[in-house]
Amino acid sequence: MLKFWLISAGISGFLSVGLGAFGAHSLKNILDEYGKSIYEKAVLYQMFHTLALFLVGILYHLFKETSFFLAGWGFLIGIVLFSGSLYVLATTNVKWLGVITPIGGVAFLFGWVWLIRTLSKGHF
Repeated sequence: MLKFWLISAGISGFLSVGLGAFGAHSLKNILDEYGKSIYEKAVLYQMFHTLALFLVGILYHLFKETSFFLAGWGFLIGIVLFSGSLYVLATTNVKWLGVITPIGGVAFLFGWVWLIRTLSKGHF
């Protein structure tokens, strides 16, 4: 699982930078202010949770007897659903995608709660 979380974080970080640059340069004259703010929020949350994925990988490596994988899944699913739906919403203006975004937000929250739970019950 260590490789999985670190590689997932690397891919997500790469995509965060790439999608952020794409939004800043290629979409600057296409998106309105509302669309830009949605897109920027997607990039921001993706990058924060990319760092959280790296943290999960590092913690997994340091404390092999402690289970961090559910936190990692919360962060990864959150990136896909929260940031992914915002990217598509900003670029297509398909409003029903806004229904998916909160599910991703809940996945992020789950990831943080599970991380806190695991750290508080861990044997360090």
